[in-house]
Amino acid sequence: MKTALSALSRLLDVFSRTALWLSGIGLVAMTAAVAWQVWGRFILNDTPAWTEPLALFLMMWFILLASAVGVRERFHLGLDLVRDIVPEPVRVGMDILSFLIVGAFGAAMAWYGSELVAGTWNATIPVLALPEGSAYLPLIFSGVLIVLFSIERTLRLLVERRSQAGAEALAAAHAQPSRSALQQAD
Repeated sequence: MKTALSALSRLLDVFSRTALWLSGIGLVAMTAAVAWQVWGRFILNDTPAWTEPLALFLMMWFILLASAVGVRERFHLGLDLVRDIVPEPVRVGMDILSFLIVGAFGAAMAWYGSELVAGTWNATIPVLALPEGSAYLPLIFSGVLIVLFSIERTLRLLVERRSQAGAEALAAAHAQPSRSALQQAD
């Protein structure tokens, strides 16, 4: 199980890095478009019409892709006060429930995002001449990534928990003398 999880993690590392790089490139491109808009408006006295729709388009992509990576890296805000004071088995249960809820949310994003893409694909973003549905594609991609990252986090938690329990049992077995050793001492 550990080798399969390790292989899955390596694959998801590639997905995560790719999504983060695309998000970074989108952020830089959006910043450049907005800078050009400001330059055009205040310096050239001619506001480019394409910069605002492009900035919104890119923002959808980089925000949703980066938020999917946030699920994997666990850098979203969370209230861990209750989680930190409960016993370990309850904490594990809370983590698994959290991953399942986040995974269900990602699945809903992908499902309803695909309906939104299909419903708006024939419309065109006027200034960009792109299908309107392309602006909603990141809902599908990030939703699928959120599901995959939630599955990975859940499996990792279960495997590590199982491995830890096995290691503790092994340490306890070696710490206690065997019955035959006790009988020989008598």
